Amino acid sequence: MKKIIVLLFLMLVALPSYASYILIPMDAEGQDNHLKAYGVTFWTLEKQLKVKWLLNYKGGSFLLPDSEEIQRECQIRGVSFEVISNAKAEEILNMIASPSQNMEAVVLEKAPKIAVYTPKGLQPWDDAVTMVLTYAEIPYETVYDEEVLNDALLLYDWLHLHHEDFTGQYGKFYRAYRSASWYIQEKKEAEELAARLGYAKVSEEKLAVAKKIREYVIGGGFMFAMCSATDSFDIALSADGVDICEPMFDGDGSDAGYQNKIDYSKTFAFKDFLLERSPNVYEFSSIDMTRKRRIPMTTDYFSLMEFSAKWDPIPSMLCQNHTALVKGFMGQTTSFTRDEIKSNVLIMGENKTNGEAKYIHGIKGKGFFTFYGGHDPEDYTHKVGDPKTELDLHPTSPGYRLILNNVLFPAAKKKKQKT
Repeated sequence: MKKIIVLLFLMLVALPSYASYILIPMDAEGQDNHLKAYGVTFWTLEKQLKVKWLLNYKGGSFLLPDSEEIQRECQIRGVSFEVISNAKAEEILNMIASPSQNMEAVVLEKAPKIAVYTPKGLQPWDDAVTMVLTYAEIPYETVYDEEVLNDALLLYDWLHLHHEDFTGQYGKFYRAYRSASWYIQEKKEAEELAARLGYAKVSEEKLAVAKKIREYVIGGGFMFAMCSATDSFDIALSADGVDICEPMFDGDGSDAGYQNKIDYSKTFAFKDFLLERSPNVYEFSSIDMTRKRRIPMTTDYFSLMEFSAKWDPIPSMLCQNHTALVKGFMGQTTSFTRDEIKSNVLIMGENKTNGEAKYIHGIKGKGFFTFYGGHDPEDYTHKVGDPKTELDLHPTSPGYRLILNNVLFPAAKKKKQKT
């Protein structure tokens, strides 16, 4: 009997050494499908299990509790993983905790509820965020103006702004596409929606939507925007009470001297920008670098900044990648003029030689926003009507990884932020 008791005691003592975890490496050498790895992590959170995000360890790896179900999910999705012992996991976590290492283990607690702000009908362009969410098998719901104005955003933790023009100028597509059937139809539908919601002009209705989104962020929401949804959002807020639309957009003339009436204090990220007055120019303002840049496609890259994982975990999370140098890509808003970014906004990705920022982040009230320039990280000059990117061909895309970093960000254990 004593021998049995001793044996049981020894087994209990030894048990922690044999308990195991799943490590999903996220470096270039260790992972075959970085994008779907985020999907597995999100799926694990949906099972009400906690995950540790190992910042700067093997490209921002994930440490999950071991189970046959999670292993099977990794195998089904083609995600590289390894099962490690409790002792090995403790060794890794102790190394990460060392003051000498620019690393941190961030606990992910709960799968965020995701909303994508996008119109109901088909558009002649694709959206990188919805494509990568679908590819990674991360669930999301869609909302548009009516839902936003009815405070539906309160139901969500994370909001993405699809390719959008919040200024009421229909994407400044007038010169090239004013006779195109899709442009005519979109303009008609936008005007009908604005009237149905009680607004005289599309620009007024879009401003009301932008204000609701601003309230959502200030109240603690996480907002992510790409391409024209970035600068047009700020421009709309800055032009509150000012008519910046020419007659072909809203039926009457713009306010005289409207540039001098712009209020930069109302914006999230940008300052001192000049609006593009001509309706025939495919550009909103001087914020965008598209027409200013002189970079060949072969040498168009932007660098991710390095932050202290222990002291600045938020930008560290948002910049996790298996490379610090990411291929550039164009869009209506390709990148942001560095001198027109507010001083309290963090630049996380930039091309210093060209004086442009590609990837920026800020705090607004209790919430956060991230702006990412360009349209599609794996289609350099994605044009209206071009076929969508097949992400099966780009499962390790660093540019798409930045989007998914933002998707997981709200799952992190919260720390109080200053307003």
